[in-house]
Amino acid sequence: ITILQGSRGYTADELASELDVSRRTVFRDLNMLEMARIPYYFDPQTKGYRISPNFFLPPINLSIGEALAILVMTAKLRNADKLPLLTNARRAATKIENSLPSAIRHQIAGILDKLSISLGPISDHTGTDDVFERLTAAMAGREVCRIKYRSLFEGSEIDTDIRPLKLVFMSRAWYLIAHSGAHEEFRTFKLSRIISLTVTKKTFQPVPLSKIDAHFGNAWSMIPEGKTYDVRLRFDAKMACNVAEVQWHASQQLQWNDDGSVDYSVQVDGLGEIGWWILGYGPHVQVLSPLVLRKRIASAAKEVLKHYESDAKVQTSRSW
Repeated sequence: ITILQGSRGYTADELASELDVSRRTVFRDLNMLEMARIPYYFDPQTKGYRISPNFFLPPINLSIGEALAILVMTAKLRNADKLPLLTNARRAATKIENSLPSAIRHQIAGILDKLSISLGPISDHTGTDDVFERLTAAMAGREVCRIKYRSLFEGSEIDTDIRPLKLVFMSRAWYLIAHSGAHEEFRTFKLSRIISLTVTKKTFQPVPLSKIDAHFGNAWSMIPEGKTYDVRLRFDAKMACNVAEVQWHASQQLQWNDDGSVDYSVQVDGLGEIGWWILGYGPHVQVLSPLVLRKRIASAAKEVLKHYESDAKVQTSRSW
């Protein structure tokens, strides 16, 4: 349904390739859409199938728990007022809430007042809704886009043609994974740094999802550096439980020690991102290996100390 609601029509062969199924399965699924009264049509000019962009899905029956979950996830997300996608989600949630029987609506309202979800600090996404929607349509239609981008890596504004492949929300912001013509490789672009975007009439061949999902590799977060390290850290007893309760990385392993500390092991591509994470734990963590990371953290700690060398006396804060 999402593909057929894109900005161009798809032939049976293109649908079969996109969905990795046979032509026979495509026609079977089209027949199922017709039985479900979802109005698709054949465009003789493009020789492709499409669904009207104004088509709305029929109403569905939700349980109280399902309705509550949707309302909580949309209405009670703090610090995310201007986050792309959330505006439409809140409109949908309002429609769901207004369609509920009065008694159930009052019951859910009483629960909503006692619930909230916080994403933590997030980037300013003001003005990115239009870019988000156009990129979503361009991905569905596999259309090449031309962007002007404020690149922190290059330290300047750059122009490049991109093949948009996937939008991901990571850490504090929405990012676009795309193949950049200027760089001749896959790149990650932060939506709020896209200055302008033009959707061209050029199309590109589909890229396997496995290749897109492998873009971040084994990075700590989203910046692989091309070399994998076996990192071993020791968190003291005061911080051990705090660290152990969270799945920070897919490869992490924990080993508890008799004194209540925990040894944290992880295989990670690159040391830059995990280095900043380690520094955030101050004196409660020690790098056991590799040596290059030990030296990097020690060097950073010395630089931090320089900010306080003018003080008459440096004391260890008990707040740690």
